[in-house]
Parts: sequence; C-alpha cells; structure tokens
Amino acid sequence: MFEVKIASGFAAAHQLKMETEKCESLHGHNWKVEVCVQGNTLNTVGLLMDFGDLKKLVAEIVALMDHKCLNDLDCFKGLNPSSENIARFIAQSLDARIRNETVRVSKVSIWESEDACATYILVGQ
Repeated sequence: MFEVKIASGFAAAHQLKMETEKCESLHGHNWKVEVCVQGNTLNTVGLLMDFGDLKKLVAEIVALMDHKCLNDLDCFKGLNPSSENIARFIAQSLDARIRNETVRVSKVSIWESEDACATYILVGQ
C-alpha cells in the first residue's frame, strides 16, 4: 500500500453551537489541511498520484471555504462547521473528484491551531 500526503490551508470564520460559550462567538482560524491518498498500484512512471494534480484538486475544494464564514456555506447547512465536519467535507469532495479507480482518499486532517487537529478517515468505508 502506498500513501501520498500534501498540505494546504485556508482562512475562514465559523460559529459553533456548543455547550461552551467561547466557541459560540464568531471567530476565525488559519486552517491547515493535510490530505492523504492511498492505493496499491503505481502508474507507469512510478507514482501513486502526481503531487501537482493532488494539490490542484485540494485547492479547488479549499477555495470554496477560503475567506468565508463557514456557517453560510451550503455544504454546512444543518451541520456545525466543526473541524471534524470540515475534514469530512474535504475528504468526500476530493474522493469524488479523483478520477483514478486505483487511488482513494485515505484521510484528511484539519488543524485549527498548532495543537488541535481533527481527522476524517475515508478508506475502509
């Protein structure tokens, strides 16, 4: 099994509905995104997936959230735009965009600060 990982980022605000008041106020983060894809087969030039192609697909998804209030986006209607839900949205959106039957998104991690991260694991579902 091979795995390729890239990192990206975006800036966005959100307002969480929780028991703690601190996160219920509108606030923003400079989110770090880590995306892993995996597969068993390399292509004819020895790559699982070209880093540039993966970065481009992730950039298209991240652009939907960059400098936005996540609560206002259709993809989070009825959901708390938590790190967990952001990771799931990116993972599922990316997996749908990869047009290679031998490569799947394995996991997406979202860092909202240097010491707080949520991961959504897609492979095996």
